[in-house]
Amino acid sequence: MKIGDLMTRDVITVAPGTSLKVVAALLVERRISGVPVCDDQGHVLGVVSEADIIWKAQGYGREHNRFLRWMVDKTGGDFVRLDARNAGDAMTSPALTVGPDADVTSAARLMVERRVNRLPVVEDDRLVGIVTRADLVRAFNRSDAEIAAEIRERVLLETMWLDPSEFDLTVKAGDVTLTGKFEDPEVVESFVRRIPGVVSVDCR
Repeated sequence: MKIGDLMTRDVITVAPGTSLKVVAALLVERRISGVPVCDDQGHVLGVVSEADIIWKAQGYGREHNRFLRWMVDKTGGDFVRLDARNAGDAMTSPALTVGPDADVTSAARLMVERRVNRLPVVEDDRLVGIVTRADLVRAFNRSDAEIAAEIRERVLLETMWLDPSEFDLTVKAGDVTLTGKFEDPEVVESFVRRIPGVVSVDCR
């Protein structure tokens, strides 16, 4: 399954000059945890999330004198977000993005490794959609018939150039059993495991 198959195409975005008050209201109203920040041409400049706004909400006291603020800014940039007034100041940049032809497993791995909840989907340097952790969970929650169909089409036929009719395939609650003649069962198993919804694989 490709990202383009499950991404949301109608993406809510904000401009870098959008005030944080407006961004916060948008997140609450739409019940989302973050939005891409884009320029007039649809290029993704960054992402502003609940976490970025929380930085602003914590504030800083008088003990943070100018020198200390300068030092922290040089090492981590956190004071920039504390002083943020708009999305461009508060956003995390550059944004992590994926293409619509990326597979779901690569997006899932990126989200886990980089601890992000959403990935803008970019094609020809312009935003075309967004994929969230919730989208990946929905992709995992597929019927056994859908999983079997994708294994036959994407793995056996398109990837391995094998005739699906020559293999006995069963899927039960995400547990896959695939029986037939394989030159390298481990390679086939690795591709099957990338199919969303697969819990275990047994190649015989």
